[in-house]
Amino acid sequence: MIRRRLGLGAAAIALTLPLAGCMTVHGERADIPSVAPAEAARVLAHFATVDNEATKAWDAPLLGRIETGPLGAIDGAGVRAKHATDPGGNPSFSPLAFSDSRFLIPRQVGWPKFFVAETTPNRGTPGARWLLLFRRASADETWRAAYLAVATKDSLPALATDRDGHVLPVPVTDGGLLLSPAKVGTAYTAYLQHGTGASEFAGGVATSQLRNTRAKQARTPNSVTQYADQPADDGDFAPVGLRTKDGGALVFFGTRHQSKSTYRAGYRLSVDASTRALMTGTPTTSVTLSHVGQQMVTIPKAAGSGGTGRVRFISRLVGLVSATGE
Repeated sequence: MIRRRLGLGAAAIALTLPLAGCMTVHGERADIPSVAPAEAARVLAHFATVDNEATKAWDAPLLGRIETGPLGAIDGAGVRAKHATDPGGNPSFSPLAFSDSRFLIPRQVGWPKFFVAETTPNRGTPGARWLLLFRRASADETWRAAYLAVATKDSLPALATDRDGHVLPVPVTDGGLLLSPAKVGTAYTAYLQHGTGASEFAGGVATSQLRNTRAKQARTPNSVTQYADQPADDGDFAPVGLRTKDGGALVFFGTRHQSKSTYRAGYRLSVDASTRALMTGTPTTSVTLSHVGQQMVTIPKAAGSGGTGRVRFISRLVGLVSATGE
């Protein structure tokens, strides 16, 4: 399980000072930056602090204060499993720290609002960048991290910005893309399950190779496995897109995946401790595993808008969230 972080933050409130006094610019009506840079930095620092506390003690409720969406589902389940296997806490804990951070802040009208922290963690592949997408639904809520993507610097696209340096959010129903952010989860899960829309996705580990692996594992001498895939695009799982300089989009989106393996009579099932900690029922003839995926992809412009490419996966992180034994 790849660990992640977030933080709490207050609403970004812009103030103007006319001669007669002051007037608040409301985030639900005005086109303003989603957060001030200094506040974004505090959110990321707070995220690291709370994440360290939560992972040191394997405290899932504490982690839930700073994470939501696909990231929260994956990490929350992982921490619950670790608490079951190591109730005394994390025996190999080492603090998370970030460096060389920059903040991708859009101008937005209304709620929810989001921003992305791009940073280098002190763990994982040397030189890898983490992109943490923070969101909140109102000024009364705290910022929580909904998505994490891991990428090398050279794999990240150049983002479009306005004259003030703010990144440009992409409407989820944008029709000028090969797939709009609202449709990419549905298209991807349909491709995984049925092979439809193969021409829309570039080959790779998350696409053609994954389908080939599933085909090989679907029937073995000891088991038969069935797969079910669904988009996850409601609430804090909603996709988020940023405009790239080439007119395409960098998109974060979530998915749900289920596999049910049924074993031959007499086969002795073996379930690892972390999976068993998330399992209900007794595994005698079958095991159903439920995973959540969080993806970051680039989507090119539609062919009618001058686009020629396919959806390309930059990051895909998947985690077990529940299991059932029968």
